[in-house]
Amino acid sequence: MSFLFYLFAALALFGGIGVVVCRNPVSAAFSMILSFIGLAALFIQLDAYLVGILQILVYAGAIMVLFLFIIMLLDVGAEEKRRRPLVVFAGGGAVAIAFAVLVALVLSRGGTAGKTLPALSAALEKSDVHHIGELLFGTYWLPVQIVGVLLLAATVGVVVLSKRELK
Repeated sequence: MSFLFYLFAALALFGGIGVVVCRNPVSAAFSMILSFIGLAALFIQLDAYLVGILQILVYAGAIMVLFLFIIMLLDVGAEEKRRRPLVVFAGGGAVAIAFAVLVALVLSRGGTAGKTLPALSAALEKSDVHHIGELLFGTYWLPVQIVGVLLLAATVGVVVLSKRELK
């Protein structure tokens, strides 16, 4: 079990590093999808199945498709040609070192790292998924539909605004 944890944690970590390192925005978006998949696998290992599946469906599916759609509509070539000054790399290195020091401090003071948490009660008559489904498709049905129409209108607006006129 710990092997899978380290595997999925490394997958999420390398996906996050790929987001920062990749100069091409499409490659960075795909690296973010890889990171989301690693995080979803970690949530599923923690028996948080709903959060893991929502991570895949909502973030890796819908949000990243929207990001890729917007990236494809933008002019990507202008960003790739721009040079970054040395100050940007120095600031990024300082943030990375500060983060490493913070992680080392937290790990050095971790007194509860070896203890396990008690198991959740399996005697629930209805699961969380059932309750969320009843709320979304029962009580909050109309607001969910309104949000869907607003997202559709926003997508159509992006297409119309980014359409280039031919001369």
